[in-house]
Amino acid sequence: MAAAAATMVSSAGGLLAMLNESHPQLKLHALSNLVSFVDQFWPEISTSVPIIESLYEDEEFDQHQRQLAALLVSKVFYYLGELNDSLSYALGAGPLFDVSEDSDYVHTLLSKAIDEYASFRSKAAESSAEVASVDPRLEAIVERMLDRCLMDGKYHQAMGIAIECRRLDKLEEAITRSDNVHLTLAYSINVSHSYVYRREYRQEVLRLLVKVYQQLPSPDYLSICQCLMFLDEPEGVANILEKLLRSETKEDALLAFQVAFDLVENEHQAFLLNVRDRLPPPKSLPSESEQPGSTDSAPAQNEYSTAPDVQMTDGSSASMTNMHDADPKEVVYAERLNKIKGILSGETSIQLTLQFLYSHNKSDLLILKTIKQSVEMRNSVCHTATIYANAIMHAGTTVDTFLRENLDWLSRATNWAKFSATAGLGVIHRGHLQQGRSLMAPYLPQGAAGGGGSPYSEGGALYALGLIHANHGEGIKQFLRDSLSNTNIEVIQHGACLGLGLAALGTADEEIYDDIKSVLYTDSAVAGEAAGISMGLLMVGTASEKASEMLAYAHETQHEKIIRGLALGIALTVYGREEEADTLIEQMTLDQDPILRYGGMYALALAYRGTANNKAIRHLLHFAVSDVSDDVRRTAVLALGFVLYSEPEQTPRIVSLLSESYNPHVRYGAALAVGISCAGTGLSEAIALLEPLTSDVVDFVRQGALIAMAMVMIQVNEASDSRVGTFRRQLEKIILDKHEDTMSKMGAILASGILDAGGRNVTIRLLSKTKHDKVTAVVGFAVFSQFWYWYPLIYFVSLSFSPTALIGLNYDLRVPRFEFLSHSKPSLFEYPKPTTVPTTTSAVKLPTAVLSTSAKAKARAKKEAEQKANAEKSSGQESSSTAPNTGKEKSSGEKDREAMQVDGPPEKKTEPEPSFEILTNPARVVPAQEKFIKFLDGRYVPVKAAPSGFILLKDNCPNEPEELSLTDAPATTSPAGGSAAGQQQSSSLAMAVDDEPQPPQPFEYTS
Repeated sequence: MAAAAATMVSSAGGLLAMLNESHPQLKLHALSNLVSFVDQFWPEISTSVPIIESLYEDEEFDQHQRQLAALLVSKVFYYLGELNDSLSYALGAGPLFDVSEDSDYVHTLLSKAIDEYASFRSKAAESSAEVASVDPRLEAIVERMLDRCLMDGKYHQAMGIAIECRRLDKLEEAITRSDNVHLTLAYSINVSHSYVYRREYRQEVLRLLVKVYQQLPSPDYLSICQCLMFLDEPEGVANILEKLLRSETKEDALLAFQVAFDLVENEHQAFLLNVRDRLPPPKSLPSESEQPGSTDSAPAQNEYSTAPDVQMTDGSSASMTNMHDADPKEVVYAERLNKIKGILSGETSIQLTLQFLYSHNKSDLLILKTIKQSVEMRNSVCHTATIYANAIMHAGTTVDTFLRENLDWLSRATNWAKFSATAGLGVIHRGHLQQGRSLMAPYLPQGAAGGGGSPYSEGGALYALGLIHANHGEGIKQFLRDSLSNTNIEVIQHGACLGLGLAALGTADEEIYDDIKSVLYTDSAVAGEAAGISMGLLMVGTASEKASEMLAYAHETQHEKIIRGLALGIALTVYGREEEADTLIEQMTLDQDPILRYGGMYALALAYRGTANNKAIRHLLHFAVSDVSDDVRRTAVLALGFVLYSEPEQTPRIVSLLSESYNPHVRYGAALAVGISCAGTGLSEAIALLEPLTSDVVDFVRQGALIAMAMVMIQVNEASDSRVGTFRRQLEKIILDKHEDTMSKMGAILASGILDAGGRNVTIRLLSKTKHDKVTAVVGFAVFSQFWYWYPLIYFVSLSFSPTALIGLNYDLRVPRFEFLSHSKPSLFEYPKPTTVPTTTSAVKLPTAVLSTSAKAKARAKKEAEQKANAEKSSGQESSSTAPNTGKEKSSGEKDREAMQVDGPPEKKTEPEPSFEILTNPARVVPAQEKFIKFLDGRYVPVKAAPSGFILLKDNCPNEPEELSLTDAPATTSPAGGSAAGQQQSSSLAMAVDDEPQPPQPFEYTS
């Protein structure tokens, strides 16, 4: 009947007339019909809104009638686009506003209601006012909405609304009522990191999540400890680890080790040491020598400088205690404690990483040889850039073959170039904690007695020690402090300050701070710059009152270098502090001095690192287009890379217009912003944005684009993106081109180093696998981006390298041999092919075509090609005598190579590539490959299913003998001789890089 009426009615006029009748029943009839026709006749009804409003406000009517009037007005206002009025009348409609109705009207008003309520709640929280100001009817609608979601089983939706509306009670209810609590908790953690923009509120959410986690029958300790780390509560982590270590089962101990490795991945040195020092010592300790079970952990006790106070308090009685008095449980706990202290101090992971990078090193020395030959000796910038590229290419591998073979070439470095060359050893030997000091001994300051060395190489050696011990400087801090106090030569002070800052990163050690401050107050430009940066490194993320002290000195001093060092240092102190840092950021960004405004950009970048915070992005974009100083504009754009690295696909979109700016500084900033935030992702949009910038008209823009492109393409090979091959050839062309300008050449040389960094076994990661920021990596990148002013800071890029390895460990923290599956074509993720000499020589020949002799040259080339073809056909026994200077050995080698080239392709065609690959622990697993990694059913089962990183393995056959990998530590490498592998490499290098034409093509021999 109603449907028929609906079709007959052509105007709402009659119903509207009824509203003026005196009889209440007529008005009720009119209202209920108008509500059902409002979608069609709202323009007509809108003329009578005042009458309907007066019906709603008339207190003589009954409740239902007034609510109907409110609903009608609300719908009319909705169609008129007046959402605020529409919502306030919908609140008046009470239960007649049905939150479960599936219509645009309800959806729009609900989202409006949630937004209103959320902004009320957050304002109340920020001003700590009473929440009474929220309209109770609004609250009722939001609660009805939440209950509806929970009833319908839409838990994720309910959690999103609860988090946005700051209703933690409802969040807890949604998590506990969900069908898979572990999944919903993981989802909540993800949401709180990605969408909760205020740091204090995010901490409240995480505290709640920790509480819920701990109430579960089987708590997820890995996630709890990650949350506790974010909340900076070492006590809680130590309690959990102690509980797991004291457990009867080996599985719990393995879990504790896994938690420790996961925490170490976030690189938060001060926090880890705090946790380590809070782990209680065993109740009664037998002497180490009497323990049969702990033979291999005994030396570790002395090796790790674990909090001596823990050992010393009962050390004397421990040595007296008889083995029989010791509780066997405590003996087990003591042994496990020793292992976990090694992990938390970072020494275990550093040692394993060092062995992995050394044993899997695949760096291509031929690339360096080509660079070295094509760089003019007079050009000191390119000479130094080659030294940087070598250090980056071999970062952490301990292979310094290139340096040893080119000592006379290296010795031409003078002054600061000598400083850089020495410091480069620190990058190559990074993590060599045991031998670091002895490796650098020949270059270190010899004190009053020696004093013969160059201050530049002495300063460089101290900087190198900092790079070797970066973020793990307990063993070297004291030596660096002594070196700093024993000198007044500013170059040595410069190196010692940088070294100390790196070694004591984020520890906020007051004594070291005072040492560095006294160097700053000498007001020497060179030493002061390093002191400013070093203070920042020491105080990373402490947001202490030291920042205002540094700011005051920056205003006093006349030296630009010191102001610049301090500007970056102040920015480092507010790392990760988000809105807490706003006052300081405002103070810096409004400063008269452009250098301090430049520091303000870094402060914004680091305070809001990886949060993708809209306010910070707006702020930076504003400075990027409006500041008068090019310096500030460049840095503002570059800083976007830091704010956005958690959402790399956003960056190319946000800076795409800036990358086309008329101002070259802004274009340079855009290139580096993309490089920083998309580093290691191989993101197609990022490469597309950088490609045109690599051939920009301005030299320094080309430089920035080449470096950024290398960062994005690190560990992406040609099989997965053909543009990588194009880019490698472009770098080669720039390096070999005699007419290319120095800036671009330097960019291309550095890019070559970054592309193959760490022996082709590292990538650049600013986020750990648990989506926390890696402090050292972000800080390293921030200081590295300062190389615009000071080249030696290029080495800081090595802090952001993280090895792409899967390293499985057993209960003894050894690396057992086992196999796992990479379910993808091997060619997609294999190492790049080694370069060969012919490609480089042909590239050199290109520019030397001379017109007058071109005909002769063509004829000669044709003849050579024919002869070569004949030789290939016969694959003959005799050596071809085409090359006049080639001895017999050479020609037979060339013949072999040609035979190999003929045999190669047809075989490949016949055999299709397998669709999977079996890898052996430890193995290189690049980021793009992680989604294809599968564990096979076998002897070892991972404690946590992760596709890469350190993974602890449960042994299903503990009584069978184990086969171990990674037993060859690079301990044999000495500054002079080098390891056997190094010598092997150098001899093959000597063969491969001869000056005679066309040597044999290098090939990999696997025994």
